Amino acid sequence: MRHTISLSLLLSIIWLANSGHYNGLLLSLGAVSVALVVWICHRMDVVDHESQPVHLTRNIPRYYGWLAWQILLSNIDVVKRIWRGNASIDPQMKTLPVSQKTDLGRVIYANSINLTPGTLAVELDDDTVLVHALTSANINDLETGEMSRRACELEK
Repeated sequence: MRHTISLSLLLSIIWLANSGHYNGLLLSLGAVSVALVVWICHRMDVVDHESQPVHLTRNIPRYYGWLAWQILLSNIDVVKRIWRGNASIDPQMKTLPVSQKTDLGRVIYANSINLTPGTLAVELDDDTVLVHALTSANINDLETGEMSRRACELEK
């Protein structure tokens, strides 16, 4: 039930933010459209802990802040390497262990790797992820386990 309520609130907020019109007719049409979408999703049985990860709500702002900082630092590193030329780039591929317990946690971890410039999660299995990186330093950063630890904290 809480996932259905979460979906209703999220759709309502998105509808209100995108609409920009707040008269009675449009608000009632928006409420009907949100109710219809929620009913269809409920009938399709797609409203669950993966489609509406309510349990992440508490920790996600801190994780997004940390990830945004990592993206900024990685962007600066990639720009420096572009300016220095090909000699500063040494592509690497390595299989790293995945310590997340849920599918959602593993996907968050792999997507975090993808969002960080200079690294790319090529293949994700149940217990490993194949990572392509511009340099061995990028692989070393992932091997320290900071990103994995934070993704594990997020899924708790």
